[in-house]
Amino acid sequence: MKSVKIFIIALLVLLVIWIDLPENLKVNFTFGGNRIAFKVNPLHINTRFFGARVDKEFTTHLGLDLKGGSHLVFQADTAKVKAQDLPDALNSSRDIIEKRVNFFGVSEPTVQTIKSGPIYRIVVDLPGITNVETAVSLIGKTAQLSFKEAVTAQTGKTASPAAVFKDTGLTGKDVKKASVAFSSQTGKPEVALSFNQNGAKLFGDITQRNVGRPLLIFIDNNLLTEPTVQQPILDGNARITGNFTTDEAKQLAIAINSGALPLPIKLIEQRNIGPTLGASEVQKSIYAGLVGLAAVMSFMVIYYRGLGLIACLALLIYGFISFAIFRALPVVLTLSGVAGFLLSIGMAVDSNILIFERIKEELRGKRDFDTAIKLGFGRAIDAIKDANFTTLIVGFILFNPLNWSFFPQFGLVRGFALTLMIGVGISLFTGVVITKRLINILYKKPGKIV
Repeated sequence: MKSVKIFIIALLVLLVIWIDLPENLKVNFTFGGNRIAFKVNPLHINTRFFGARVDKEFTTHLGLDLKGGSHLVFQADTAKVKAQDLPDALNSSRDIIEKRVNFFGVSEPTVQTIKSGPIYRIVVDLPGITNVETAVSLIGKTAQLSFKEAVTAQTGKTASPAAVFKDTGLTGKDVKKASVAFSSQTGKPEVALSFNQNGAKLFGDITQRNVGRPLLIFIDNNLLTEPTVQQPILDGNARITGNFTTDEAKQLAIAINSGALPLPIKLIEQRNIGPTLGASEVQKSIYAGLVGLAAVMSFMVIYYRGLGLIACLALLIYGFISFAIFRALPVVLTLSGVAGFLLSIGMAVDSNILIFERIKEELRGKRDFDTAIKLGFGRAIDAIKDANFTTLIVGFILFNPLNWSFFPQFGLVRGFALTLMIGVGISLFTGVVITKRLINILYKKPGKIV
């Protein structure tokens, strides 16, 4: 049983190290007179799992202040909005724009409203994005989906029939969800629609009276496709077919899901920007972080000696695990996010100090070593849990996952809160579980160290 645990732990360690590897790591060495050179990259999963394609890269995602990106400014047309409805319309537009940008795979965008006199603007910062033409067009779309049926009318003196398009009353508001699907016959991408209760009834009635006739689907008054109704569709599920690429089908699904913007907006400024801190400032921040970490580890070794060395090893393990989680989620690292991570390092060290002081108290009370370890961990764990739990509560409030209006909803505060919560959770694990295991394995001569 013990060997199985060691094997599982070894596999987890290798997995974490593999995820944490830098991209395009070059390895060069000589073996047996032969020069060996190759590149090693972080873990990349690309396989099928229970019939579904899984494509996951483990890379570091940097925010606008560390990596640069695009800065977009939209002006809102508020002429047709009542004054009392304006705040809600602006907030709703901001929320929809952020949803659309996030659907594009841009994590942690900054979307905010700005007022300049009577003019209202929405500012969008997209980290790591330099080619934003597609995103710009999607952000500004009203994305109004409508269904029309063809009816015949007599025209001219000859009374020849002509096609007239009539609104069916079915719109994008009746769509519960839109997603990308693929035809089982041709393999081509399609957009699958599922309607709400009212939409399913309307669609059923429409298809019943139009069997063998075209049903015209418009997006923003542009004809998208006109499939022929083969049979009544009564279950509230349909598919939009056409000569879509996968990206086009994805964009259409995003536009339908995110709905219409309450306010018309117009792009008035677009520019690419470099990292707001600059490369030199990023280097200085990294240097400062390393100096601070070295100072903390030196203090632990000088004051606690052997126990301090174990704490430093646990701290390194904590860093590797946290970084692997940042890449796996992924977490966009901004300067505020890095600050949250560094603060959680302090929490991890604090846990070890509480444990070590309790152990020293038990040893001074003439307890044997094994008993001192057991009692020290047991008496420190309550204080550690309380401290970490209260920090997690604060992090949850700052992250505001439920978008409560009386808490922060956007910006870099969430990045700080997310890295802080992840770091605190991992520090609780490494400070209690990992440190205890390392002490049991490595700490052999307490009388000469404590």
